[in-house]
Amino acid sequence: MGIKEQLKDLENKIAKGLEEAYKKMVAFKKQKNSPLIVSRNGKVVEIKAENILPTTKAKKS
Repeated sequence: MGIKEQLKDLENKIAKGLEEAYKKMVAFKKQKNSPLIVSRNGKVVEIKAENILPTTKAKKS
């Protein structure tokens, strides 16, 4: 396996880990009815637990 394949494999593992962490965070926030605090266009925004999306819309290159 070449270096490019190793890097692609590592990238995929990291992406899967981040997706799993996001799912767990969403479940926790909904269980505790706690808002998610994010930054949108440089402003701090609060998202109510019931409005948190179950998946992300991350850009993949």
